[in-house]
Amino acid sequence: MKNLLYFIIRNHYVILFLLIESFSLALVVHYNNYQHTCALNSSAKIAGNINQAFSVVNNYIGLRDKNEALNAELAKARSVELISYKVDTVSAQLVKDPNYIQQYEYIPCQVISNSVNNSNNFLTINVGKKHGVERGMGVVSASGVIGVVKETSDNFASVISVLNPNLNISAMLKANGYFGSLSWEGYNYQYAAINDLPSHIEVHSGDTVITSGYSAIFPKGMLIGTIDTVLNVGTNGFMVASVKLSVDFKRVGNVQVIKNLLRDEQLELEMHSGNE
Repeated sequence: MKNLLYFIIRNHYVILFLLIESFSLALVVHYNNYQHTCALNSSAKIAGNINQAFSVVNNYIGLRDKNEALNAELAKARSVELISYKVDTVSAQLVKDPNYIQQYEYIPCQVISNSVNNSNNFLTINVGKKHGVERGMGVVSASGVIGVVKETSDNFASVISVLNPNLNISAMLKANGYFGSLSWEGYNYQYAAINDLPSHIEVHSGDTVITSGYSAIFPKGMLIGTIDTVLNVGTNGFMVASVKLSVDFKRVGNVQVIKNLLRDEQLELEMHSGNE
């Protein structure tokens, strides 16, 4: 209070001048039609700009909420798709109504950190151990495959991105069922390469590349991208092709973690088979 009084006493001429100017301006605006109209138009324009700014912010917040809701709905829908189930009935005859058991569930979440320009790229998602996320789980978006969970804490998880040469994904050509190993070559964030395709098969630009299902990470049929060009046909009987990734890794937001409910059983069996 003491400082305020000192400030007023020290600047009383300036304050008095501003008060008189404001009062004079108010009189001019009030008693002159032209100035009164200009003032009303200016204030309306300013108020309109402020309201528009608030509207943009509110719409952005609402859009984010809608996107998160859509991501949750997509996770729920993927959990009940046919590729998330496996046949639980074996018969020598064609079974019209086979029994299925669910193999995959999807946990919706958001990317909170991402890199695309490093030689080894990672993402961070806002779910962790307490949400059921474990190391080795696959991560996808509405556009396609994102990566594989590397480490987890209680509330977060780091994901090794497709844009990381240390990640290899079993990929398949949807048209003919031939498979190979997909990996990033460290150059362009829009492209990866599929290796070990048999050289005798026909590969065309635009052919769809999907996950093969030959692992406990991704179900068969998750979109990866499309063939761009054949890069190399080696003397070992295999070829390498460039793949245009379906995911724009510079715009990754809402994703889902794939939980394989039968993963432990599958890995245990494969481990015992490998030890024999």
